Amino acid sequence: MKKLILIALLLSFFGSSAQETLLHCGKIIDTKNGKVLTSKTIVVSGKRIVRVEDGFRNPKAKDNVIDLKNKTVMPGLIDMHVHIEGETNPNRYLEAFTLNDANVAFNAAEIAERTLLAGFTTVRDLGGSGVNVALRNAIAKGKIVGPRIFTAEKALGTTGGHADPSNGQKKELMGDPGPKEGVVNGVADAYKAVRQRYKNGADWIKITATGGVLSVAKNGQNPQFTEEEVAAVVQAAKDYGMKVAAHAHGIEGMQRAIRAGVTTIEHGSLMDKETAALMKQYGTYLVPTISAGKFVAEKAKIDGYYPAIIVPKALEIGSQIQNMYAMAYKEGVNIAFGTDAGVFPHGENGKEFRYMAEAGMPAMATLQSATITNAKVLDMENELGQLSAGFIADIVAVNEDPTENIQTMENVVFVMKEGVVYKN
Repeated sequence: MKKLILIALLLSFFGSSAQETLLHCGKIIDTKNGKVLTSKTIVVSGKRIVRVEDGFRNPKAKDNVIDLKNKTVMPGLIDMHVHIEGETNPNRYLEAFTLNDANVAFNAAEIAERTLLAGFTTVRDLGGSGVNVALRNAIAKGKIVGPRIFTAEKALGTTGGHADPSNGQKKELMGDPGPKEGVVNGVADAYKAVRQRYKNGADWIKITATGGVLSVAKNGQNPQFTEEEVAAVVQAAKDYGMKVAAHAHGIEGMQRAIRAGVTTIEHGSLMDKETAALMKQYGTYLVPTISAGKFVAEKAKIDGYYPAIIVPKALEIGSQIQNMYAMAYKEGVNIAFGTDAGVFPHGENGKEFRYMAEAGMPAMATLQSATITNAKVLDMENELGQLSAGFIADIVAVNEDPTENIQTMENVVFVMKEGVVYKN
């Protein structure tokens, strides 16, 4: 009965005589079942997929036909870790003092479009100045072009920790940032900081459970939140309908975050098998960001690209992520696709598929991690991640079959988001 009601609702919503867009697809990736299907027609009306038919359906006079017979078609890709407000460059650390919010916003608008054209129709932005909230809203209202954004607004850290915005500044500028600025010291601060992020418009909460590579601070892996503080963040986020992502490189900080109930561990660079087993026990997802690790390890060898205090961390930690990921995948940890774009150039997100495959994950599984898995983590599993009737018409295509050549994911040639074609 429920199925019949849904069909009736779809018919009443779309209308049997509405103009439809027919995508004639040589191959499609069935992410739900992990299969490559051939010779299909995807029928789109408005913002949604109406149905997927066998063969290449003949159009009616008013239908729009898109010929993708020589392409492989799949759901729009989802990147669970980007920083869309900015991008790596040797002057990145000066930009906090030289760029106004308006500069950041215009840069972010260009980055958003570049990200969408790379095939990523949805992203999770894990920390910026707050411009990311306005960007999300502007894209949702159709004012600018970009991916659908779920944002953490400003990441949470501890005093002197990875997300303390005053790290590396002279004492006169440091001040004493607190929960409003995203700095947490104690359980009460944790609640206040989460509530402030909610007030500011965040969709997610991000904490920096350990030190980080690119912060102007000595240690890149030490635990920086107590377990009680993380638990308070998780509970406060739950109260306000949000989930928590935890940046973590070192084992102790990672384990505290997992036990406290975070949804995702970002990076996980120094994870061991004991921590992998803990992630399996708690159902925690790993977002490995191999692309970022490789990039920082490479750029750390260039004199002056990063401040001197960062170089040893980048060389030590960045190079370990791919091998850690291979272990975690082999141990059965849940993997969610994410790149940390912004640490490396935006638009190159597709390289992550190749790095994941190099580490032993089958090509189809990498595609599923960037579609159905990430849709589930975002609580959008009935809207995104599949080419199925009723799903949002986020659709991309590549020249080759990625299960045969995963590098084709680095050159997305067709992008549709919510039924609108942005690249063909």
